[in-house]
Formats: sequence, C-alpha cells, structure tokens
Amino acid sequence: MKRGKNMTRKNSVVPGFKLTMGITLAYLSIVILIPLSSIFLRAADMGIWEFIDAAFNKRVLHAYGVSFITAFLAALVNVVFGVLLAWVIVRYDFPFKRIMDGMIDLPFALPTSVAGIALTSLYSENGWIGRQLLKAGIKGSYTMLGITIALIFIGIPFVTRNVQPVLEDMDKGIEEASLMLGATRYQVFRKVILPELLSPILTGFSLAFARGVGEYGSVVFISGNMPMKTEIAPLLIMTKLEQFDYEGATAIAIVMLFVSFIMLLIMNLLRIRANKFLKV
Repeated sequence: MKRGKNMTRKNSVVPGFKLTMGITLAYLSIVILIPLSSIFLRAADMGIWEFIDAAFNKRVLHAYGVSFITAFLAALVNVVFGVLLAWVIVRYDFPFKRIMDGMIDLPFALPTSVAGIALTSLYSENGWIGRQLLKAGIKGSYTMLGITIALIFIGIPFVTRNVQPVLEDMDKGIEEASLMLGATRYQVFRKVILPELLSPILTGFSLAFARGVGEYGSVVFISGNMPMKTEIAPLLIMTKLEQFDYEGATAIAIVMLFVSFIMLLIMNLLRIRANKFLKV
C-alpha cells in the first residue's frame, strides 16, 4: 500500500504537492481571504444594534431587493437566450459567424461605464429603443426594467460560453439514432440534449447572477439612482464610502456577501445533484 502511494507521487504530472499547495493557499489568502477578513474585522468594531440599523433600514432593504431581483431576472433571461445563442453558433453555418461568435465576449472587454452610457442613451425617452417602448407605455431607462436590461447585457457571455463547449463535444449520432427510433424532436431535446446541458446552464446562471448582484458601472447610469425606487446596493455602498461612513458600507457589504454566498452554494448543490442524476 505504501509503495502504491509512493508510485502515485512519483508519477504525478505536477510534482511538488507541498510547494504547489503552499502557492495556492498564499494566492487565495492574498487575493480573497485577507480582503474578506478585513471587512469582518471592520464590522466587529460595530455594536449589534448599530450593525442592524446600518444593514437593515428601510432604504437599504429596498436596495437589496432591487439588486437581487433584477440580477435574478436577468440571469433567467440569459439562460434562455444564452443557450439559444450557443445553439445557433454551434449547430449552424452562416455568413459572419466568427464575427458573431467574437461579439459574445464584447461585454467582457467593454468598460462597464461605456456600456451603461450606451444603454441609457438607447433606452431613454429620446433614445432609439426607448422612444418605441414609450409609445407602448413602457419606460426603459431609470426603472428596474432598465437595470435588468443592463445586467442581461453584461451577463449573457457567462451562459453562452459555458454551454457552447458542451454542444460542440456532443455526439450528433445519438440524436440521429433517437430520431430513427421514433422520438420526436422535443423528446430528443428534453431527454438527450437538455440533461447534458443542465450542469453548464446552472453554472452560467450562477456566474451571471453573481456578476449582476455586484455590478455597478453599467447600472449606475441607467438606474437613475432614485432612493426607494431604483437605487442598487453597490451604489449605496459607494455613497456611504464617499460620506466616510465606512461602518455602514461594511455592514451592507457583509449582508450582500452572505446572501450571494448562500445563493451560489444552492446553485452549486443543484449542479452537483444534476451531475449525479446524469451518471445514474
């Protein structure tokens, strides 16, 4: 048994477990653990009632609702259209396909403030799209709809880029065999394709949701920043920092961090269960 362990270590592709683990822990500590621990240390100086008043007053609770609801709705929309976009790119050949494929990553490369200004001008009452929406009685900019649109824009690459590689590696022969055995196209999609896509879809949803919750640059312009209406939690944190209210900003950040962690934990558990279900 001991000899087997030694052979495993000797034939390891990446040698030096202690060295690589040390570097990994040091990197995680510097980049993630130490910054997060500083937030909790700052909050430790606050009294319990002071923390509750800063983190759960009426204005802050409404900002939480705006941030989490719009991020959740945007992630749901991105699941639908992100999968559809990946399907079109992988399964069909058409002119300018590579250009379209490259444009998916544009929200990653484009500065978020530029995206926010562009979306605000498009969906404002005098904008190209906002003018048409206004005729139907729908206001784009300076509403929760505008915030959701901005989060859809910055979140859709997460879903598409997670689903796309799975579709590319999927064997089309299984789909053709299912059709030949009498299955309808809907049955093929539901029982053959969808189970394979379930895990990457959940991963893309989690990433898009997490990005939407903490998004600031692309939302701050189109939201209008109206307290108790369209004010988002990240903006409230920035406002308190500008007022040198570090304790209040820290309290809001801790609540957002905790809720985001719980949401991501739930999504990861769902993804693990989906993977186990596929292996059965």
